[in-house]
Amino acid sequence: MNVSSIVVQTVPKYLDEVVQSLKDCEVCDYHLHDEKGRIIITIEGKGVAEELDKLRVVEAIPHVIAADMQMAYSADELEEHMEVISGANVVPKMLNEDMDVRDIVYNGDLKKKDLYGFAKQFDATKDK
Repeated sequence: MNVSSIVVQTVPKYLDEVVQSLKDCEVCDYHLHDEKGRIIITIEGKGVAEELDKLRVVEAIPHVIAADMQMAYSADELEEHMEVISGANVVPKMLNEDMDVRDIVYNGDLKKKDLYGFAKQFDATKDK
């Protein structure tokens, strides 16, 4: 099970309406907010893709300006990925091969990336 915290932003004028919509939407748990329109919620999912689906629901709520993941935790995935890392070579295989630099997948810029593709690739590491 994954758990992620989300900071939702709205304008103070719509704060009560957005808080109520978040409480009613059934994809998140509301925790607190401030008078500036910042709202803290958490979402849970069986994997990253499910969390992203729930985040999209939150983003679609009227008057939500932004909804950004801040922290994520998954004990099961962490354990699986640690096993993969501990069994891997110190130098990634791709760095020991001749390859075109255009074929390297860069995962550093989440704002410009296909998050569903990234989640699928990330979840697939446990199968390797």
